[in-house]
Amino acid sequence: MPKVSDRAVAMPASPIRRLVPFAEAAQQRGVRIHHLNIGQPDIESPDRFWQAIVAAKPKVVAYSHSAGNPSLRAKAAAFYQANGIDVSPDQLLVTTAGSEAIRFALLSCLDPGDEVILPEPLYANYLGFAVEAGIAVRPIATRIEDDFALPEAEAFEAAIGPRTKAILICNPNNPTGAVFPADQLERLRDLALRHDLFLIADEVYREFNYTGRPIRSVLQLEGLERHAILVDSVSKRFSLCGARIGFLATRNEEVLASALKLAQARLSPPTIEQIGVEGALDTEEAYFERVRAEYRERRDLLVRRLRAMPGVLCPRIDGAFYAMVRLPIRSADDFCRWLLESFEHRGQTVMLAPGPGFYATPGLGGDEVRIAYVLNQQSLDAAMDCLEAALSQYPERLR
Repeated sequence: MPKVSDRAVAMPASPIRRLVPFAEAAQQRGVRIHHLNIGQPDIESPDRFWQAIVAAKPKVVAYSHSAGNPSLRAKAAAFYQANGIDVSPDQLLVTTAGSEAIRFALLSCLDPGDEVILPEPLYANYLGFAVEAGIAVRPIATRIEDDFALPEAEAFEAAIGPRTKAILICNPNNPTGAVFPADQLERLRDLALRHDLFLIADEVYREFNYTGRPIRSVLQLEGLERHAILVDSVSKRFSLCGARIGFLATRNEEVLASALKLAQARLSPPTIEQIGVEGALDTEEAYFERVRAEYRERRDLLVRRLRAMPGVLCPRIDGAFYAMVRLPIRSADDFCRWLLESFEHRGQTVMLAPGPGFYATPGLGGDEVRIAYVLNQQSLDAAMDCLEAALSQYPERLR
Protein backbone atom coordinates (compact mmCIF):
# COMPACT_ATOMS: atom_id res chain seq x y z
CA MET A 1 0.00 0.00 0.00
CA PRO A 2 1.43 3.44 -0.87
CA LYS A 3 2.48 5.61 2.06
CA VAL A 4 1.71 9.22 2.70
CA SER A 5 4.53 11.74 2.45
CA ASP A 6 7.09 12.39 5.15
CA ARG A 7 5.78 15.96 5.12
CA ALA A 8 2.29 14.76 6.01
CA VAL A 9 3.65 12.64 8.86
CA ALA A 10 5.72 15.57 10.19
CA MET A 11 2.78 18.00 10.05
CA PRO A 12 1.72 18.72 13.66
CA ALA A 13 -1.92 18.40 14.67
CA SER A 14 -3.50 21.65 15.78
CA PRO A 15 -3.66 21.99 19.58
CA ILE A 16 -6.60 24.32 18.96
CA ARG A 17 -8.73 21.88 16.95
CA ARG A 18 -7.56 18.32 17.58
CA LEU A 19 -9.81 17.88 20.63
CA VAL A 20 -12.92 18.71 18.57
CA PRO A 21 -14.10 15.04 18.41
CA PHE A 22 -14.15 14.90 22.23
CA ALA A 23 -16.06 18.18 22.36
CA GLU A 24 -18.60 16.87 19.86
CA ALA A 25 -19.07 13.74 21.96
CA ALA A 26 -19.62 15.86 25.07
CA GLN A 27 -22.21 17.96 23.27
CA GLN A 28 -24.03 14.81 22.21
CA ARG A 29 -24.23 13.90 25.91
CA GLY A 30 -25.95 17.24 26.50
CA VAL A 31 -22.98 19.06 28.04
CA ARG A 32 -22.70 22.77 27.26
CA ILE A 33 -19.13 23.67 26.25
CA HIS A 34 -17.53 27.06 26.77
CA HIS A 35 -15.10 27.31 23.84
CA LEU A 36 -12.00 29.08 25.05
CA ASN A 37 -9.75 27.00 22.82
CA ILE A 38 -10.03 29.06 19.63
CA GLY A 39 -9.77 32.74 18.80
CA GLN A 40 -13.27 33.08 17.37
CA PRO A 41 -14.64 36.44 18.57
CA ASP A 42 -18.32 36.73 19.42
CA ILE A 43 -18.33 40.45 18.58
CA GLU A 44 -20.65 41.20 15.67
CA SER A 45 -19.02 41.93 12.32
CA PRO A 46 -19.43 45.52 11.08
CA ASP A 47 -22.62 46.34 9.18
CA ARG A 48 -20.54 47.94 6.43
CA PHE A 49 -19.20 44.49 5.47
CA TRP A 50 -22.68 43.22 4.66
CA GLN A 51 -23.86 46.50 3.14
CA ALA A 52 -21.01 46.43 0.62
CA ILE A 53 -21.85 42.88 -0.47
CA VAL A 54 -25.57 43.62 -0.81
CA ALA A 55 -24.85 46.81 -2.80
CA ALA A 56 -22.48 45.03 -5.20
CA LYS A 57 -24.78 42.16 -6.23
CA PRO A 58 -22.35 40.79 -8.85
CA LYS A 59 -24.13 38.83 -11.57
CA VAL A 60 -21.05 36.60 -11.91
CA VAL A 61 -18.72 35.76 -9.02
CA ALA A 62 -15.55 35.97 -11.06
CA TYR A 63 -11.89 35.51 -10.25
CA SER A 64 -10.26 38.63 -8.89
CA HIS A 65 -6.75 39.83 -9.69
CA SER A 66 -4.25 37.41 -8.14
CA ALA A 67 -2.94 40.26 -5.96
CA GLY A 68 -6.48 41.14 -4.92
CA ASN A 69 -8.98 43.67 -6.20
CA PRO A 70 -7.18 46.96 -7.00
CA SER A 71 -9.91 48.90 -5.18
CA LEU A 72 -9.39 46.82 -2.03
CA ARG A 73 -5.63 47.25 -2.19
CA ALA A 74 -6.11 51.00 -2.46
CA LYS A 75 -8.52 51.02 0.47
CA ALA A 76 -6.18 48.84 2.56
CA ALA A 77 -3.20 51.10 1.81
CA ALA A 78 -5.25 54.14 2.88
CA PHE A 79 -6.19 52.30 6.11
CA TYR A 80 -2.53 51.62 6.89
CA GLN A 81 -1.51 55.17 6.04
CA ALA A 82 -4.18 56.54 8.38
CA ASN A 83 -2.56 54.42 11.10
CA GLY A 84 0.92 55.75 10.43
CA ILE A 85 2.15 52.85 8.27
CA ASP A 86 3.40 54.18 4.94
CA VAL A 87 2.55 51.56 2.33
CA SER A 88 1.19 52.02 -1.19
CA PRO A 89 -1.34 49.80 -3.01
CA ASP A 90 1.43 48.29 -5.15
CA GLN A 91 3.35 47.26 -2.03
CA LEU A 92 0.71 44.85 -0.73
CA LEU A 93 -1.10 41.69 -1.73
CA VAL A 94 -4.53 40.51 -0.66
CA THR A 95 -4.21 36.96 0.63
CA THR A 96 -6.58 34.21 1.64
CA ALA A 97 -6.38 35.23 5.30
CA GLY A 98 -3.26 35.85 7.36
CA SER A 99 -2.36 32.17 7.15
CA GLU A 100 -1.66 32.44 3.44
CA ALA A 101 0.28 35.67 3.99
CA ILE A 102 2.58 33.81 6.41
CA ARG A 103 3.00 30.95 3.93
CA PHE A 104 3.80 33.38 1.11
CA ALA A 105 6.34 35.21 3.29
CA LEU A 106 8.13 32.02 4.32
CA LEU A 107 8.10 30.49 0.83
CA SER A 108 9.32 33.74 -0.74
CA CYS A 109 12.16 34.32 1.70
CA LEU A 110 13.47 30.90 2.73
CA ASP A 111 14.65 27.80 0.89
CA PRO A 112 14.21 24.24 2.17
CA GLY A 113 16.75 23.69 4.93
CA ASP A 114 16.91 27.39 5.88
CA GLU A 115 16.06 28.47 9.43
CA VAL A 116 13.62 30.95 10.95
CA ILE A 117 13.96 32.20 14.52
CA LEU A 118 10.75 32.48 16.56
CA PRO A 119 10.08 33.31 20.21
CA GLU A 120 8.14 30.53 21.94
CA PRO A 121 5.43 29.87 22.97
CA LEU A 122 4.30 30.66 19.45
CA TYR A 123 1.21 30.55 17.26
CA ALA A 124 0.91 26.81 16.69
CA ASN A 125 0.28 27.03 12.94
CA TYR A 126 3.74 28.55 12.40
CA LEU A 127 5.09 25.05 13.01
CA GLY A 128 2.85 23.60 10.31
CA PHE A 129 3.78 26.33 7.85
CA ALA A 130 7.46 25.60 8.50
CA VAL A 131 6.91 21.90 7.75
CA GLU A 132 5.13 22.79 4.50
CA ALA A 133 8.03 25.02 3.46
CA GLY A 134 10.69 22.50 4.51
CA ILE A 135 12.38 24.99 6.83
CA ALA A 136 13.69 24.60 10.36
CA VAL A 137 12.39 26.52 13.38
CA ARG A 138 14.96 27.85 15.85
CA PRO A 139 12.97 28.72 19.00
CA ILE A 140 13.91 31.44 21.48
CA ALA A 141 12.51 30.80 24.96
CA THR A 142 10.34 33.29 26.82
CA ARG A 143 9.21 32.70 30.41
CA ILE A 144 5.81 33.00 32.05
CA GLU A 145 7.57 34.38 35.15
CA ASP A 146 8.71 37.32 32.95
CA ASP A 147 5.25 37.81 31.43
CA PHE A 148 6.62 36.22 28.22
CA ALA A 149 8.64 39.34 27.43
CA LEU A 150 11.03 39.16 24.49
CA PRO A 151 14.53 38.15 25.58
CA GLU A 152 17.48 40.43 24.90
CA ALA A 153 18.80 40.68 21.36
CA GLU A 154 21.83 38.64 22.42
CA ALA A 155 19.59 35.56 22.75
CA PHE A 156 18.42 36.01 19.17
CA GLU A 157 21.96 36.59 17.96
CA ALA A 158 23.17 33.42 19.66
CA ALA A 159 20.58 31.42 17.70
CA ILE A 160 21.73 32.69 14.31
CA GLY A 161 23.48 30.06 12.22
CA PRO A 162 24.73 29.82 8.63
CA ARG A 163 21.24 28.83 7.36
CA THR A 164 19.28 31.46 9.33
CA LYS A 165 17.32 33.69 6.96
CA ALA A 166 14.54 35.29 9.02
CA ILE A 167 13.08 36.24 12.38
CA LEU A 168 9.31 35.89 12.79
CA ILE A 169 7.44 37.63 15.60
CA CYS A 170 3.76 38.08 16.47
CA ASN A 171 2.96 41.46 18.06
CA PRO A 172 0.65 41.65 20.01
CA ASN A 173 1.39 38.05 20.67
CA ASN A 174 -0.67 34.95 20.14
CA PRO A 175 -0.69 32.89 22.41
CA THR A 176 0.68 34.99 25.31
CA GLY A 177 -0.95 38.41 25.01
CA ALA A 178 2.46 40.08 25.35
CA VAL A 179 3.11 43.39 23.58
CA PHE A 180 6.68 44.02 22.47
CA PRO A 181 7.86 47.61 23.07
CA ALA A 182 9.48 49.82 20.45
CA ASP A 183 13.00 49.63 21.89
CA GLN A 184 13.01 45.83 21.64
CA LEU A 185 11.79 46.01 18.05
CA GLU A 186 14.56 48.47 17.25
CA ARG A 187 17.15 46.04 18.62
CA LEU A 188 15.69 43.32 16.39
CA ARG A 189 15.90 45.79 13.49
CA ASP A 190 19.59 46.33 14.21
CA LEU A 191 20.10 42.56 14.39
CA ALA A 192 18.32 41.99 11.07
CA LEU A 193 20.47 44.61 9.39
CA ARG A 194 23.70 43.34 10.92
CA HIS A 195 23.08 39.76 9.80
CA ASP A 196 21.05 40.56 6.66
CA LEU A 197 17.90 38.76 7.83
CA PHE A 198 14.25 39.19 6.96
CA LEU A 199 12.11 40.46 9.85
CA ILE A 200 8.56 39.15 9.43
CA ALA A 201 5.91 40.53 11.77
CA ASP A 202 2.44 39.05 12.27
CA GLU A 203 0.46 42.11 13.37
CA VAL A 204 -3.05 40.68 13.18
CA TYR A 205 -3.90 41.84 16.72
CA ARG A 206 -2.65 45.44 16.42
CA GLU A 207 -6.01 46.94 17.46
CA PHE A 208 -6.14 44.76 20.60
CA ASN A 209 -3.64 46.79 22.59
CA TYR A 210 -4.34 47.65 26.24
CA THR A 211 -1.03 49.32 27.17
CA GLY A 212 -1.97 52.90 26.33
CA ARG A 213 1.18 53.09 24.19
CA PRO A 214 1.12 52.81 20.37
CA ILE A 215 2.47 49.60 18.85
CA ARG A 216 5.34 50.06 16.42
CA SER A 217 4.81 48.24 13.15
CA VAL A 218 7.73 46.49 11.53
CA LEU A 219 7.13 48.76 8.52
CA GLN A 220 7.70 51.80 10.76
CA LEU A 221 11.25 50.74 11.64
CA GLU A 222 13.76 52.83 9.70
CA GLY A 223 16.26 51.13 7.46
CA LEU A 224 14.29 47.89 6.93
CA GLU A 225 12.99 48.65 3.45
CA ARG A 226 14.57 45.47 2.08
CA HIS A 227 14.07 43.35 5.20
CA ALA A 228 10.61 43.98 6.72
CA ILE A 229 7.45 42.05 5.85
CA LEU A 230 4.07 42.75 7.45
CA VAL A 231 1.45 40.01 7.77
CA ASP A 232 -2.10 41.07 8.58
CA SER A 233 -5.71 39.89 8.52
CA VAL A 234 -9.26 41.15 8.98
CA SER A 235 -10.29 38.00 10.87
CA LYS A 236 -9.88 39.47 14.36
CA ARG A 237 -9.96 43.20 13.60
CA PHE A 238 -13.49 43.03 12.18
CA SER A 239 -14.61 39.69 13.65
CA LEU A 240 -14.51 38.20 10.15
CA CYS A 241 -12.68 34.92 10.76
CA GLY A 242 -14.67 33.06 8.11
CA ALA A 243 -14.16 35.70 5.43
CA ARG A 244 -10.53 34.58 4.97
CA ILE A 245 -9.02 37.87 3.84
CA GLY A 246 -5.52 38.95 4.82
CA PHE A 247 -2.65 41.10 3.58
CA LEU A 248 1.06 40.84 2.96
CA ALA A 249 2.87 44.18 2.76
CA THR A 250 6.54 44.89 2.05
CA ARG A 251 8.71 47.47 0.32
CA ASN A 252 10.98 44.72 -1.00
CA GLU A 253 9.99 44.46 -4.68
CA GLU A 254 11.67 41.06 -5.12
CA VAL A 255 9.76 39.53 -2.21
CA LEU A 256 6.51 41.03 -3.46
CA ALA A 257 7.09 39.70 -6.99
CA SER A 258 7.87 36.25 -5.58
CA ALA A 259 4.75 36.27 -3.45
CA LEU A 260 2.69 37.33 -6.46
CA LYS A 261 3.84 34.22 -8.36
CA LEU A 262 2.62 32.10 -5.46
CA ALA A 263 -0.63 34.06 -5.51
CA GLN A 264 -1.05 33.40 -9.22
CA ALA A 265 -0.61 29.67 -8.61
CA ARG A 266 -3.63 29.69 -6.30
CA LEU A 267 -5.48 32.00 -8.76
CA SER A 268 -7.11 34.58 -6.48
CA PRO A 269 -8.40 35.40 -3.00
CA PRO A 270 -12.16 35.12 -2.32
CA THR A 271 -14.14 37.57 -4.45
CA ILE A 272 -17.30 38.17 -2.39
CA GLU A 273 -15.35 38.60 0.83
CA GLN A 274 -13.04 41.17 -0.77
CA ILE A 275 -16.06 43.26 -1.63
CA GLY A 276 -17.27 43.07 1.96
CA VAL A 277 -13.88 43.88 3.45
CA GLU A 278 -13.58 46.94 1.25
CA GLY A 279 -16.74 48.18 2.93
CA ALA A 280 -15.59 47.11 6.39
CA LEU A 281 -12.46 49.24 6.06
CA ASP A 282 -14.75 52.30 6.27
CA THR A 283 -15.85 51.27 9.77
CA GLU A 284 -15.74 54.14 12.22
CA GLU A 285 -13.04 54.32 14.91
CA ALA A 286 -15.81 54.14 17.52
CA TYR A 287 -16.27 50.46 16.59
CA PHE A 288 -12.68 49.68 17.57
CA GLU A 289 -12.97 51.72 20.75
CA ARG A 290 -16.02 49.72 21.85
CA VAL A 291 -14.37 46.42 20.97
CA ARG A 292 -11.16 47.33 22.81
CA ALA A 293 -13.11 48.38 25.88
CA GLU A 294 -15.05 45.10 25.88
CA TYR A 295 -11.93 42.97 25.56
CA ARG A 296 -10.15 44.96 28.25
CA GLU A 297 -13.03 44.17 30.61
CA ARG A 298 -12.90 40.49 29.62
CA ARG A 299 -9.14 40.49 30.19
CA ASP A 300 -9.59 42.01 33.64
CA LEU A 301 -12.29 39.46 34.56
CA LEU A 302 -10.14 36.56 33.37
CA VAL A 303 -7.03 37.71 35.23
CA ARG A 304 -8.98 38.32 38.43
CA ARG A 305 -10.60 34.89 38.35
CA LEU A 306 -7.44 33.00 37.41
CA ARG A 307 -5.26 34.67 40.03
CA ALA A 308 -7.80 33.76 42.70
CA MET A 309 -7.44 30.02 41.88
CA PRO A 310 -4.88 28.22 44.06
CA GLY A 311 -1.85 27.01 42.13
CA VAL A 312 -2.62 28.95 38.93
CA LEU A 313 -0.04 31.34 37.49
CA CYS A 314 -1.48 34.01 35.19
CA PRO A 315 0.99 36.52 33.70
CA ARG A 316 0.34 40.12 32.71
CA ILE A 317 -1.68 40.36 29.49
CA ASP A 318 -1.24 43.54 27.45
CA GLY A 319 -2.76 42.69 24.08
CA ALA A 320 -4.58 40.31 21.73
CA PHE A 321 -7.24 38.18 23.52
CA TYR A 322 -5.24 35.23 24.78
CA ALA A 323 -3.62 34.12 27.99
CA MET A 324 -0.98 31.43 28.37
CA VAL A 325 -1.58 30.13 31.89
CA ARG A 326 0.22 27.64 34.14
CA LEU A 327 -2.04 25.19 35.98
CA PRO A 328 -1.25 22.82 38.90
CA ILE A 329 -1.25 19.81 36.58
CA ARG A 330 1.35 17.53 35.04
CA SER A 331 -0.10 17.11 31.54
CA ALA A 332 -2.19 19.77 29.84
CA ASP A 333 -3.05 17.31 27.07
CA ASP A 334 -4.55 14.87 29.59
CA PHE A 335 -6.32 17.62 31.55
CA CYS A 336 -7.92 19.23 28.48
CA ARG A 337 -9.16 15.85 27.29
CA TRP A 338 -10.46 14.99 30.79
CA LEU A 339 -12.44 18.24 30.81
CA LEU A 340 -14.35 17.00 27.77
CA GLU A 341 -14.56 13.29 28.51
CA SER A 342 -15.06 13.02 32.27
CA PHE A 343 -15.99 16.37 33.81
CA GLU A 344 -18.96 18.64 33.95
CA HIS A 345 -20.06 21.36 36.34
CA ARG A 346 -23.78 22.12 36.38
CA GLY A 347 -24.06 20.57 32.94
CA GLN A 348 -21.18 22.62 31.57
CA THR A 349 -17.48 22.29 30.86
CA VAL A 350 -14.72 24.34 29.27
CA MET A 351 -12.58 23.62 26.23
CA LEU A 352 -8.96 24.83 26.37
CA ALA A 353 -5.92 24.48 24.08
CA PRO A 354 -3.08 22.40 25.59
CA GLY A 355 0.20 24.27 25.97
CA PRO A 356 2.70 21.86 24.36
CA GLY A 357 1.32 22.55 20.89
CA PHE A 358 2.49 26.16 21.17
CA TYR A 359 6.14 25.20 21.66
CA ALA A 360 8.74 24.06 19.17
CA THR A 361 10.93 22.68 21.95
CA PRO A 362 9.80 19.19 23.04
CA GLY A 363 8.83 18.94 26.69
CA LEU A 364 7.83 22.57 27.21
CA GLY A 365 4.33 23.79 28.02
CA GLY A 366 3.22 20.55 29.67
CA ASP A 367 1.54 22.40 32.54
CA GLU A 368 0.23 25.33 30.47
CA VAL A 369 -2.94 26.03 28.52
CA ARG A 370 -3.93 28.80 26.15
CA ILE A 371 -7.19 30.55 26.98
CA ALA A 372 -8.94 32.67 24.35
CA TYR A 373 -11.19 35.12 26.19
CA VAL A 374 -13.53 35.58 23.24
CA LEU A 375 -16.82 34.95 25.06
CA ASN A 376 -19.09 37.56 26.61
CA GLN A 377 -18.39 38.29 30.24
CA GLN A 378 -21.26 36.20 31.62
CA SER A 379 -20.12 33.14 29.65
CA LEU A 380 -16.49 33.80 30.50
CA ASP A 381 -17.34 33.96 34.19
CA ALA A 382 -19.26 30.66 33.90
CA ALA A 383 -16.28 29.12 32.11
CA MET A 384 -14.02 30.17 34.99
CA ASP A 385 -16.49 28.55 37.42
CA CYS A 386 -16.02 25.33 35.43
CA LEU A 387 -12.24 25.61 35.43
CA GLU A 388 -12.10 26.33 39.16
CA ALA A 389 -14.34 23.34 39.91
CA ALA A 390 -12.36 21.13 37.53
CA LEU A 391 -9.04 21.96 39.18
CA SER A 392 -10.48 21.11 42.58
CA GLN A 393 -11.72 17.71 41.32
CA TYR A 394 -8.97 16.68 38.89
CA PRO A 395 -7.51 13.36 40.09
CA GLU A 396 -4.01 14.19 38.77
CA ARG A 397 -3.84 17.69 40.28
CA LEU A 398 -0.43 18.56 41.69
CA ARG A 399 -0.66 19.37 45.37
